[in-house]
Amino acid sequence: MLFAVPAQAKWREASSDHFVIYSQSSERTLRRFSENLERYHSAMELLTNTQPSIPSPSNRVTIYDVGDEDEVQDLYGAGAQFIVGYYRPAAGNTVAFVPDLRTSSTSRSQGVLLHEYAHHFMISKSSRAMPRWLSEGGAEFFASAEFKNSGELSIGRPANHRAYELMRAAQVSIEELLDEEKYRSKEHRGFDAFYGRSWLLYHMLTFDDARRGQLAAYWSALAQGMAALPAAQHAFGSLEQLDKDLDSYLRKRRMKTFFLNSEMTRVGPITIRTLSEGMDEMMPLHIRSRNGVDDEAAAELVEDARRIAAEYPGDPGVLSALAEAEFDAGFDDAAIAAADKALALDSTLVNAHVQKGYALYRKAENAASGEDRAELYNIAIAAFTALNRIENDHPIPLIFYYRSFEDRGLPPSETARHGLERAAILAPYDKSLWFELVQMLAMEGKIALASELVKSLTSDPHGGGLTSAASFLAAQLDDAPEGQPLHVDWKVYVPVEENEVPEVG
Repeated sequence: MLFAVPAQAKWREASSDHFVIYSQSSERTLRRFSENLERYHSAMELLTNTQPSIPSPSNRVTIYDVGDEDEVQDLYGAGAQFIVGYYRPAAGNTVAFVPDLRTSSTSRSQGVLLHEYAHHFMISKSSRAMPRWLSEGGAEFFASAEFKNSGELSIGRPANHRAYELMRAAQVSIEELLDEEKYRSKEHRGFDAFYGRSWLLYHMLTFDDARRGQLAAYWSALAQGMAALPAAQHAFGSLEQLDKDLDSYLRKRRMKTFFLNSEMTRVGPITIRTLSEGMDEMMPLHIRSRNGVDDEAAAELVEDARRIAAEYPGDPGVLSALAEAEFDAGFDDAAIAAADKALALDSTLVNAHVQKGYALYRKAENAASGEDRAELYNIAIAAFTALNRIENDHPIPLIFYYRSFEDRGLPPSETARHGLERAAILAPYDKSLWFELVQMLAMEGKIALASELVKSLTSDPHGGGLTSAASFLAAQLDDAPEGQPLHVDWKVYVPVEENEVPEVG
């Protein structure tokens, strides 16, 4: 459970508008990294001409610096041989794990983090399904950012890490690049230039004067319902010429880059604090919990969490982490007791409210039917309501209020339905939540809207079983009349035995 860092290093937390970072790096390094990430976010707002609202605290991305690549791979688990960092989005718990906080443009872990945050940003500004090439090309475009000590930031630098791929990997035709169905039929080829060509096309459409405005026209055509290739032909003209121009663009000796000085990007207030002695000891366990644990790991972890909590019974952060470990291990009453002790010391501790709500809700789910079960659901919702009073835009209370109707076999109230819609808006990157929203819309007979929103799930190449389930739901929506509630028969659905495959690097 110990990470590869000097024994005397203390855990610190950097809190800013869009990020929370935990690290054992120096305060100076931590502040600089936090400032760079905020500049990066601000630069994307500027260059995409968007300005999403500042998220509520629990909707920020939490980044854990776990020491080295071996620790990242240990956290990730099976299949982590080449992993240098990864990101997992979820409503109220979007996390990223990196091995260090180096800010060099050649840092592999920084490249992964910037790539994934670019996805996070782009998804957050639009619920519309984005073509895979556009999503990956945009993420690669922004991820090659370079930061200067002066506060200057360059965006759109050549993606040199894709050079070998562009020159040596199996080529991807322009039709395959633009049309996901055509590309999927060729995926048996293995290593190819899809990511590299996606970046190259995005870069060319951004900087080539002859193609100015075409990327916006393409996105507009897609938004109007045009299919992939017709939209591309409408915006770009001849696809054969586009392919030739792309090859010529790759051979350019120099490529343009956006240079933004410190006055062009915004960095809000950044607060850095050193964690308490108890949380300093608890952090490795907390990180394991946040990453997710199976039953065996949870049983081991909770024993260590109990030992630390016994040493620091007056530390609300430690007690909150204990509540999470108890819940993960299946001890609902112990989780509630630990959360209550934490809240008695600090009633604003969000994680303690969350873990108490989770444990109470699971007790309601597991209770026998009858009045006792109904009362347990009411108690659980009351716990989530207490969290809602502290942080009005926390998505978890909204989600569980809606589920409390579904799980009792009751028609969700209008307030509950609006709550789920609001939660999805607050956490547009949570695909499971959007799947739940699409099902709700289908049940309301809002077939056209549900059909549009499900596209972002069916086109996700990393979604695993969720993508399969979304495709099944989309097929049901195709045959459903507008205005008539759609009751999907999931009994005939054959689930894909495949885990979600998050995009990692």
